[in-house]
Amino acid sequence: MANHVGKCLRGVGIGLAAGVLALLAWHLGWLESWEAPSWNWRARFFAQRETLAPKIRLILLDQGSLDWAQREQGLGWPWPRQVYEDISAFCKRGGARVLCYDLLFTEPSFHGVSDDEAMGAALQAGPPAVLAVQPSGTRRAWPDYLPRPDLKIDLPLVIEPNMAFPVPEIAAGAAALGHTAGLPDADGLFRRIAPFRRFDGADIPAFGLAAWLTVEEKRGHSAFSAAGHSSGPGHERKVECPLFLRLGGKAIPLDRHGNAILRFKGRGGFSEAVAAAAVIQSEIRLREGEPSLLSPEIFQDCYVFVGCSAPGLLDLRPTPVNTKCPGVILHATFLDNLLTDSFIREAAGPVVVLGILATALAAALSLTYGGRWWQAGPLAVVWLGLPLAVGFAAYAKGQWWPIAAHGTASALGLVGALAANYWAEGRQKAFIKQAFRHYLSGEVIEKILRDPKHLELGGEKRELTILFTDLAGFSSFSERLGPVELTALLNDYLSEMTDIIMEEGGTLDKYEGDAIIAFWNAPLEQSDHAVRACRAALRCQRRLAELREAYRQRTGAVLRMRVGLNTGEVVVGNMGSRKRFNYTILGDAANLASRLEGANKAFGTETMVSGSTWQLASAHFRGRKLADLRVVGRKTAVAVFEMTGFATDAAPPAWETFAAGLDRFGAGDFAGAKVLFEQLPDDPAAKSYARRCAELSAQPPASWDGVWGLTEK
Repeated sequence: MANHVGKCLRGVGIGLAAGVLALLAWHLGWLESWEAPSWNWRARFFAQRETLAPKIRLILLDQGSLDWAQREQGLGWPWPRQVYEDISAFCKRGGARVLCYDLLFTEPSFHGVSDDEAMGAALQAGPPAVLAVQPSGTRRAWPDYLPRPDLKIDLPLVIEPNMAFPVPEIAAGAAALGHTAGLPDADGLFRRIAPFRRFDGADIPAFGLAAWLTVEEKRGHSAFSAAGHSSGPGHERKVECPLFLRLGGKAIPLDRHGNAILRFKGRGGFSEAVAAAAVIQSEIRLREGEPSLLSPEIFQDCYVFVGCSAPGLLDLRPTPVNTKCPGVILHATFLDNLLTDSFIREAAGPVVVLGILATALAAALSLTYGGRWWQAGPLAVVWLGLPLAVGFAAYAKGQWWPIAAHGTASALGLVGALAANYWAEGRQKAFIKQAFRHYLSGEVIEKILRDPKHLELGGEKRELTILFTDLAGFSSFSERLGPVELTALLNDYLSEMTDIIMEEGGTLDKYEGDAIIAFWNAPLEQSDHAVRACRAALRCQRRLAELREAYRQRTGAVLRMRVGLNTGEVVVGNMGSRKRFNYTILGDAANLASRLEGANKAFGTETMVSGSTWQLASAHFRGRKLADLRVVGRKTAVAVFEMTGFATDAAPPAWETFAAGLDRFGAGDFAGAKVLFEQLPDDPAAKSYARRCAELSAQPPASWDGVWGLTEK
């Protein structure tokens, strides 16, 4: 009996402590980095099973439209604003309810004021148009050419000090204005939109909300006129609790900051979209009596949004369902959620608090009473899986339930109970950490603790990025140093380089004299492993350059490091005897990285990267194609690149000459290539190619495949 009471009290104490800690972490925002991924899972899961309201249509200025305009019309970006006349005319022909331009017309057209006036006239002649305003620019007061909205929202709105408005000629054709202000969460993803922003005392509706208000005005139902003025009494415009914003019979649920939480729909956050080029061509054809590419009826009775999806137009925003989502999708989603009453609602605070405490108590008590080792796993699955299941079920009903807070409560309760019940096991884990910390990385130790099977011999196939480094001429200057000086130098050098590798998330495989072997994407998966490895290589080279003079004074030699990088599938895991083993790698991809390190000697380069690595990382770094190379021990050639800096660094003009020489070399024009390479006397790789061209010109090969074949490692 006493034991039962003691267990109960211990479980309750652990559960309450775990619940309070979870509540504290939730309240202080410490769990946001965990909550955000769970938000994304739910949003993506349900978005794939839903579509935007059928009366919402998207016209996107995609890359194909820009290419068409340049190719067929000779129009670069920005387009003349008269181009949008065809979009307005086609939407009017189809009977669109409203046409919303998520484009900024805040600067006069490059083609003159007549271009702006023509667009303003087209907007007046077409469907009611909503234009975008955005917090930016230098305007600090409401423009006198636009009527000022007199509606006041009883919310602590964000006050914008500056706002950019359409130019007067275009604004004259607008039925309404809507703000397109972004509202990213702490992780940089866009999940919310403020229904209103305040500027110079005026409350400006969100872009999607402005579209709805414009249509309601036409029906005579809105609390706003088309210009943004109040239309009289009898329409609710208030906040309750403050959980809902009620406008014209619609209720918009708000979070505790007064923002609407979006429920994304469709793969990538949207369903079907029409290219702007197709709309423009269709209107031109119909006007000329030719068959249309599109039927105008696709826009009948629709809310039509025009926005950008071409990467160069800089309106792509990360959302839970699409890392490169066109910004207009956010506003279309807001309107969809408004029309379908599908905004996400935050769970009430008191309910969340009770849920967190109850979860922690239940988890701690269950493991306190079911304290056998074989029961811990199933209980953990139940109590960690339950918040996940509840969170998904709540999302299906349109409610936001914080998974991370409840999962943390479960985890803390389970961990606390497990620690109390299995103190001996905890001491065993401490022993394992102490025993292995000298020759295994911290990540590997944690992996072993999570699953002791990792202590067994064997490995798994995985794509890794592998780095090999070596000091050029090490053996020659090492002979001039005594053992003590050489050891001190090596320890200093290896420490500097290893620190950088570890900072970039690399796993140190081994040292071989002055050589370093490291890899990325194991034991922990890293989606950007190639980028991390390349960044580590550049940082190591730059750090060595900083230390070069100090090392020269110590050794009398100029230390330079050669680096080889390759990405490919290898076997990674514990290898060795049953009594002693290392966490290491085996495979042809590792051998190739080693060969590329040595291949730097043939070209006079310092950092050589294989094509497989460069394909994954080139967007972040500066480099050039070096060769199609066949290394010793391999029959097939690989493309290799010289990496010299980050993407923000400017490429030397001489690289164009080098690339031209490389093309001629590949085509077998050795004499022509030699002439080009000799124009670059300060480029070690060009000098190597010039010598190689001379050799091949003297003894032309019977057949030529453009590959540089190495004969030594």
